[in-house]
Amino acid sequence: MTLSERLKHARRKAGITLREIEERTGIGQSSLSEYEAGKRAPRLAQLQSLAEVYRRSISFFLAEGEPAPEVVLWRKRPDDAVAADIEAKFLRLCEQYHNLEVWCIERRPCELPVASGNAADFNYREAEKLAYEVRAKLKLGDRPGQSLLPVLEEVCGVKVFHKRFEQTGFAACTVHSTFGAAILLNMGHVRWRRNFDLAHELFHLLTWSVFRTADKGDGVLESAQEEKLANCFASNLLMPADVTRLAVNEVMKDDKIGFDDLFKIAREFDVSGEALLWRLHFLCRNREDDSQTRSDIDRFAEFVRASEEREKDDPPERPARYDALAIKAFRTGQLSQGRFAEYMGISRREATTFAGQEAPTDEEVAIPSA
Repeated sequence: MTLSERLKHARRKAGITLREIEERTGIGQSSLSEYEAGKRAPRLAQLQSLAEVYRRSISFFLAEGEPAPEVVLWRKRPDDAVAADIEAKFLRLCEQYHNLEVWCIERRPCELPVASGNAADFNYREAEKLAYEVRAKLKLGDRPGQSLLPVLEEVCGVKVFHKRFEQTGFAACTVHSTFGAAILLNMGHVRWRRNFDLAHELFHLLTWSVFRTADKGDGVLESAQEEKLANCFASNLLMPADVTRLAVNEVMKDDKIGFDDLFKIAREFDVSGEALLWRLHFLCRNREDDSQTRSDIDRFAEFVRASEEREKDDPPERPARYDALAIKAFRTGQLSQGRFAEYMGISRREATTFAGQEAPTDEEVAIPSA
C-alpha cells in the first residue's frame, strides 16, 4: 500500500471528510485530493498534521506493505461518525501503549486461555465451560469481579482503556497482530456495570479466532447469538453457580429475598442487581418464563437508582502501567516533551512538571531468605 493509499485508508477509517480535514489542518481540499491520488506527496509538517487528525503515527504512513487488519468489535456501535472517532482514538492508544512497552523494553505478551472450535458448534454449555476454565486458570477466586481488571491488565497483558460515551451501553474490543488484545469500556458506567462489560468483552477476546475469521477490517457488531453467549460467559465467570447459590441461601427466607440483601450480594460479587437477578433466573427459576424476572429488575432498578448515582466514579482513561511506562520513557529520553504530552493527554506546560524530575536511581531491597 502506497503513501497515497494509506492516507485515504486512514481518513476513511477515521470517518472524516476532506472538508473537515481542511478545517482542522489548513491544508486545502485540492491538495488533500492530490495526496490521496498520488499526484504529489505532503511535506513532513503536513504529514504530521494529518497523522494527528487521523490518530496515527508517522511510521504508519511510511511503512511498506498492507497495514494490519483493524477490527473493532462493538457491543452496541454508535453512529458511524462517532464510532469512527472512538475507534481511531482507541487504536491509537493501543499503538502508543505498545510503543512504550518496546521503548522501555518491557513488552508483556498477551496470555489468555484462548478457545478453539467453530462458531456453529459453540453453545451455552461451551460458554459455561470456558468461564469455569478461565476462573480456575487465572485464579480469580469465588468473587472474580473484585480482581478481574487487575489480573487482565497486570497478569494477562490485556490493554484496558476507558472513555466516556454520550450514549450508554457501549463496550468494544480488538485483537491486533502488533499490540495484542485490548478492551474499551464506558467510564460513564458505575464500576459493577463496567465489570460485566469487561467480562463480556473478555469472551470475545477468548473466542476471537472462533467468530472473527470472516472480518475484513471494519468496525463490526457482534451477532445476537454471540451477545447471548458472551452474557452467559460473563454471568458464569462473575457469579459462579455454587458460590452464588450459597450466598443467596444464607439470607433467603420462605423462598424470598429482600432488596437490601440482593443489593449486598450484588456488591459482594461486584455486579449490578440486574445481572444478579438474571443469574438467579437461570439458576433457580423456570427459564422459559422471564416475565417475573423482568418485573423484579424494574422494581429493583428504582430501589438502587439513588445509590448508583452516589457511587459513580471516574476511572482513569489509561491503565496505571501505561502512565508509568510513559514517564519512564520520557525521563530516559525515549520521548520528547511534546510527544510525552501527547501520550499522556496533557498540555506541554503540564509536561514541564515532569521534565525537572530526575529518574530514580536503581536501588535494592534486602529480602532475607525463608
